[in-house]
Amino acid sequence: MAMLQPIRLSRYVRPILVVTALSVCAMMFCGPPDALADCQTDCSADGTDVSSMLPYLIDTGSSFVNTGSSLVGTGSSLAGVAPRTMARFIVPPSEYPSFDQIITHESGWNVFAVNPTSGAYGLGQALPPQKMSSHGFDWLWDPLTQIRWAYDYMCQRYGSPDSAWAFWQVHHWY
Repeated sequence: MAMLQPIRLSRYVRPILVVTALSVCAMMFCGPPDALADCQTDCSADGTDVSSMLPYLIDTGSSFVNTGSSLVGTGSSLAGVAPRTMARFIVPPSEYPSFDQIITHESGWNVFAVNPTSGAYGLGQALPPQKMSSHGFDWLWDPLTQIRWAYDYMCQRYGSPDSAWAFWQVHHWY
């Protein structure tokens, strides 16, 4: 019996997958393609320059680091693209770099990341994980629910992602 070989993506296929992921995210937030112009208009109305976001939207993720303990899962290849893109639409642009730093250090943008020592779970490493249920029944697997919860947590506990990141840099947790 022949064994199935893993599919190797060429350098030409990877950009197509990134564009597809971005299209899916745009559809989730803006509706059908004819509504995309309205979405861009809405973003422009609140001061968001959509074109300046493109370099960040095409972020292919990277291996994550947690200085406190190792986490289950990997943060490589395209795994973090969709959650990062979603976060760009939720977190204000001025606060996104701090939000990104925390999520990168805590979970590597892995929705299913688990801290084996504490049991913290998800993008924002909620402890106990069930806290995220306040933002949706799908907290276990939905990056959008986890992003909303993490952003609200940072704002409620620290005032903003910037203040949460300042705390994280001193304590290596938030």
